[in-house]
Amino acid sequence: VQLVESGGGLVQAGGSLRLSCAASGFGFRDYSIGWFRQDPGKEHEGLSCITTHDGNAEYVDSVKGRFTISTDGYTMVYLQMNKLKPEDTGVYYCGIDIGGHCEVVGGTIPRNWYEFWGQGTQVTVQS
Repeated sequence: VQLVESGGGLVQAGGSLRLSCAASGFGFRDYSIGWFRQDPGKEHEGLSCITTHDGNAEYVDSVKGRFTISTDGYTMVYLQMNKLKPEDTGVYYCGIDIGGHCEVVGGTIPRNWYEFWGQGTQVTVQS
């Protein structure tokens, strides 16, 4: 299984970026892709997830209304990030959960549901 993130970069506060996650190397269906952010010295923070077979999407409160997750229903998942803030800075990772879980639990998306990860893409938001 391989996940490749792209689309990160440097942007001014209030700006937008669109991240992409390309999944390959597997044959299972009905899985979930989640987007996570890691700040230096901190754990991965779950931001959003989507199930590929029905497009059900979930968001944590900090990104709700600003970020939109979408999928082509096959192997691509996107994260459109608008109204970016300096606190959105970090390395963004996508992960795949072959069990198809996508839910906000206790205000976050459980990282341990996700079995495979990409290498991450850096997002830097300048104030």
